[in-house]
Amino acid sequence: MIIAHDLGTTGDKASLHDAQGRLVAAVTVTYDTRYGTGGVVEQDPHDWWRAVGEATRRLLAETGTSPSAVRVVGLSGQMMGAVLLDAAYEPVRPALIWADTRSGEQCERVAAAVGDDRAYALTGHRLNPTYSLHKVAWVREHEPEVFARIAHVCLAKDFVVQRLTGRLVTDPSDASGTNAYDQTAGVWSAELLAAAGIDPALLPEIVPSTSIVGTVTAAAAAVTGLRPGTPVVAGGGDGPIAAVGAGVVSPADGAYVYLGSSSWISLASEAPLLDPGKRTMTFDHVVPGLYVPTATMQAGGGSLAWISEVLRPGADEERFRSLVAAAGTAQASGEGLYFLPHLLGERSPYWDPETRGAFLGVSRHHGPAHLTRAVLEGVAFNLYTCLLALREAGASVDAVDAIGGGAASDVWLGILADVWGVPVRRRTIAEEAGSLGAAVTAGVGAGVLGSFAVAGTLSQVTAEFEPDSQRHEAYVRRHAVFRDAYDRLESWHRAAREAR
Repeated sequence: MIIAHDLGTTGDKASLHDAQGRLVAAVTVTYDTRYGTGGVVEQDPHDWWRAVGEATRRLLAETGTSPSAVRVVGLSGQMMGAVLLDAAYEPVRPALIWADTRSGEQCERVAAAVGDDRAYALTGHRLNPTYSLHKVAWVREHEPEVFARIAHVCLAKDFVVQRLTGRLVTDPSDASGTNAYDQTAGVWSAELLAAAGIDPALLPEIVPSTSIVGTVTAAAAAVTGLRPGTPVVAGGGDGPIAAVGAGVVSPADGAYVYLGSSSWISLASEAPLLDPGKRTMTFDHVVPGLYVPTATMQAGGGSLAWISEVLRPGADEERFRSLVAAAGTAQASGEGLYFLPHLLGERSPYWDPETRGAFLGVSRHHGPAHLTRAVLEGVAFNLYTCLLALREAGASVDAVDAIGGGAASDVWLGILADVWGVPVRRRTIAEEAGSLGAAVTAGVGAGVLGSFAVAGTLSQVTAEFEPDSQRHEAYVRRHAVFRDAYDRLESWHRAAREAR
């Protein structure tokens, strides 16, 4: 058996898989996130470890699986954060996770020293406050007493791997999401680290994603219920790992969309895909020798979660589904109602951490269904801009497979197909795609599975949403209005910041 963990923004999705990689059972253990003014978004790494322990024990107990039957453990985790540890590998402060954007000034200094074009060529990414490098520099400048205690900097899944094995390492996929990684050379970039004033000794060794890092220690076994000595594989960042879960392990496998807290469109390639407009980014894949060109927005499913919390506080799952179902019969952009889904600033395509969300064109008759429909369309419009950017950079996107929690919605997948003008397909693995990808990566690393090619056999397409040509034509016109709204509000956001 294989146990895998996917440390997401809202919780740890853990899953148990048989020796062929097939999903046997899954559980989710949630944890809290602290949102504050000025772009503050933090989590307590101890909560991740607590969730991993609880989820593992539940999987073993609820399935009656003996710890001795577990042959390997694999990890996936949220990327681009900064987990800051002391010499004893204890967190010195809460982790600044991917959505934290307070390090704008530090990012600007790195950009001034290195240059945006040079940095994009080095890393495959824009320099942006959402990345780890600038978050660490922010702590150095604003919390010097805390920074003086830091001996190690890592990512979320690396922290849990250390807790499991006693060894701290990272992998190329997670390293490629830090703004501190030389993607061509496959090493930490001395140039970028020097520009940020960060000692390279703080960063962990980079090992292949399929490496067996170590085995479960006695202390970790007491927390998780696993057998001491169980192998642990390094794993990868949630984006590249989700690509495995979606069966995207070669360039021939096409594109997929992930509809989670953040959302993205991605595919596999044999070389980094550099967009002249720098709207997209390229991660290292967990599959050796491949890359993952991606266009990621900050608040995809997060926008839908937000509007449901606002409209239906404390809503249960059934009331949430009814809200989305009602949106399926409502109008939004067709009545001039638009939503800009930039609740946490934005990555692709604007790379503007200071922009914010907005409803535009609200009329007196608009109610919860209209507002929810506008959110669904707003995310679809923003991802359409991302899809077009990937195409303009040379990618072929003729159909898109959907994974993540949002993929369960027929209404949303139908909107996506109509906005994008391509078929959108739901796979049998939706919310567990990340943990499935981690399980396959672990299985390959431990020799339980023969190759990454098995990933494509572990989920199937269960529904396909074909675009309606007339609705697509209308959405293309409205997409131009959506883009124009961002352009017109850019100066307003700047004025609002200056007026604070």
